[in-house]
Parts: sequence; structure tokens; C-alpha cells
Amino acid sequence: MAEVIIVKSQDEAGALVGASIADLIAANPRAVLGLATGSTPIVVYNHLASQVKERNIDVSQVQGFALDEYAGLPVEHPESYRSVITRTVVEPVGLTPDLVHVPNGDLSTIATAGRDYDAAIAAAGGVDVQILGIGTDGHIGFNEPGSSLASGTRIKTLTEQTRLDNARFFNSLDEVPTHCITQGIGTILKARHLVLLAFGENKADAVAQSIEGPVSAMCPASAMQLHPHATFVIDEAAASKLKLADYYRWVFDNKPQWQGL
Repeated sequence: MAEVIIVKSQDEAGALVGASIADLIAANPRAVLGLATGSTPIVVYNHLASQVKERNIDVSQVQGFALDEYAGLPVEHPESYRSVITRTVVEPVGLTPDLVHVPNGDLSTIATAGRDYDAAIAAAGGVDVQILGIGTDGHIGFNEPGSSLASGTRIKTLTEQTRLDNARFFNSLDEVPTHCITQGIGTILKARHLVLLAFGENKADAVAQSIEGPVSAMCPASAMQLHPHATFVIDEAAASKLKLADYYRWVFDNKPQWQGL
């Protein structure tokens, strides 16, 4: 079973996860981070940046691998995930830009981009901790419902719901790309630690299905049940449909400190 940590606020979640990643880097200066985009993980990156500064942690050798990228969107576009990762992680935390990687969404090389990206992750030694968000339909990365649970990094067609969810970052829905390149579920599951964050009542159904529902391609995040070290950090609203919420609280409150996150 995945560990479920129910927090009172997004800031509490950010502080908890940010400190855990800072501890990882302090112990392993060559740590490899899996980086999600979107609004959910920003609170983690902000707290990580504060920890790095306060503790004077050397992050110059840390590598990062983004989960996904829009296909056909120029990297200089402000909503390309290359631009987003640069703004929200690389610059605030002080990572070395050349060591932070994003899938190549260039349409001229898209046929081999997935294979190349998985090879780059493997060459880096694999991801130590993968940060994840979750869509209202249970998707992680851009692995929409129906995605193979063994999939590698590949091109995917976005659902209309995902395009609607992401339209707030663009001037109109028409500007949201219809395709992306994303790490597959199989790629994500190779990370040594998965940390999924979810906030708000609109994520409650997806969270409940992911943690307590059957493992199914119809809820891609449910594949985390198969991982030996998976952690959900969620607020009360996102936890509102969990049947075992009180048990999860009890387990975390009585967790040995030496186990960490």
C-alpha cells in the first residue's frame, strides 16, 4: 500500500516534501529529480528553494527530468514545459540548466524522442524521487485513461478534459496543443520514490480511485499501488472520499522518525 499523508494546507505539503528533497540532495549531491509541471508542485519547489538557500546546499550537480512536453510548441513559448521548468524550478532552486532535461517535442524528431528520453534517464542512473500531480480523471504526466501501465515515454493525444484543464495557461482553448510527449507509466514506475501531491475537492474522486480503487488503466495513477515506495501527500479536501482516511492519519502520526518521507 502507498503511504498517504493528509495535511492541513498546501503550504504544509510543500514544506514536508521540499525538506525531504533537500535532505536527499544534501546526502547525494548528484541526485536525480523527476519534475512535474502545473500549479500543484510549485509550493514544493518554493520550499526546496528556501531550504537550499538556508542550508547552503550545493545543487550544481543535481540532474532533473521533466515528465512531459507539448508536441510542436516552440521551447521559447512561455507555456512550453521547458519554459515552465526554467521559471519554477531551475531559476528559484539554482539548478544547472544544462543538467535539467525536458522531452523533445520537436515534430521533426518526435518519432525517436521517447526512446531517446528513456535512454537519457537510464544513463543518469534513474530518477531518485519523482514529483507527480494528478488530473481530475486520474492521469499522471500526460498518461490519459486507457494508457498502458507498462508504457515508456511516447507521443500521446490529449483528451478534451486535459486540454480544458490546461486552457487557463493559454489565451484560449484553441492554443492548447492536441499532442504531447510524456514519460509513460512504466517509465514513471522506475523511479525509486514517487511522491504525488493533490489539493482540493475536485481531486477527491481521482485520489480515492488511485489509492483505494482497483489498479486499472482507466485510472493511470492507480499504478502507484504497484510501486514499493509511493507517497501521496494530500489535503483534507482531496482526502474527503477516502474510506481509510483515519487509518492513514494514525499510521503517519505513529511513523518512526528515522523512516523519513
